[in-house]
Amino acid sequence: MNKRTLKNDFFELEYLADSLRISGLTPKGKSNLLADLSGEPPISTPYGDFYFRGGHRLWHAPEAMPRTYVPDTGELKITDLSDGVILETNTEPGTGIRKRIEIRMAADKPSVALTHTLINDGLWHVELAPWTITQLRLGGTAILPLPVGNVDPSGLLPNRSLTFWPYARLNDPRLKLSDDYILFHADALPPFKLGYFNSHGWLAYHVDGILFRKTFHVQPLAHHPDNNCNAEIYCNEQFVELESLGPLTKLNPGASVTHVETWDVTEGYGSLPENLQGRFKSI
Repeated sequence: MNKRTLKNDFFELEYLADSLRISGLTPKGKSNLLADLSGEPPISTPYGDFYFRGGHRLWHAPEAMPRTYVPDTGELKITDLSDGVILETNTEPGTGIRKRIEIRMAADKPSVALTHTLINDGLWHVELAPWTITQLRLGGTAILPLPVGNVDPSGLLPNRSLTFWPYARLNDPRLKLSDDYILFHADALPPFKLGYFNSHGWLAYHVDGILFRKTFHVQPLAHHPDNNCNAEIYCNEQFVELESLGPLTKLNPGASVTHVETWDVTEGYGSLPENLQGRFKSI
């Protein structure tokens, strides 16, 4: 794998030049927060072998075989920026979709902005949603904020809905549900996946004294995949994923859709909202 790096005074970000992946996110003086799956065997598809590799990737939802698993390994178009880089794949065979990630590092804070773009180079429209997946190493705790308060003045309508995948156990000991947040302790037990509509627009993971927090734009009036989920978490014996999704979009030929995430990497719980920091210090 051909690896390159971006740096600021707070952390180092590593990306691949031959696969659309961010493979490393290493705070100064700490270990890489992202999972490394470079030794894993690929999944065979009609379009070639798909390698997970670990780290952060861009997919399009809803998940299906082989559409979602079209290989993203090969020559990338790489454009250097004064504060980052743009990585772009060739057009996917079968789907006609081209993927792009623009990475811009902040100079004065531990933050990086990622603009994910899907472009339809095909001859017909495609319905999809941008889906960004960050695979992190085990041993930490995921923090997922839940909606609070009434959604209408009467207080008669529901305000929280959770989606579980068939293999997820509702009594999984790693899962802790509270009225306004979910905690998930990421260690090596059987696979688990949960999704929901996240009205707060952030997900976080705390490991080895470091808080990784990703924020994204919330579009409450739009329809999202997987029972209207814009945020999902998946865990198995090798990694835990924090996933955010944009709305389902009918993408016409020549059109594109973007999904922006901002990553903050801080010690302790400093990038959580102030009213929540104290509550999570006992995790």
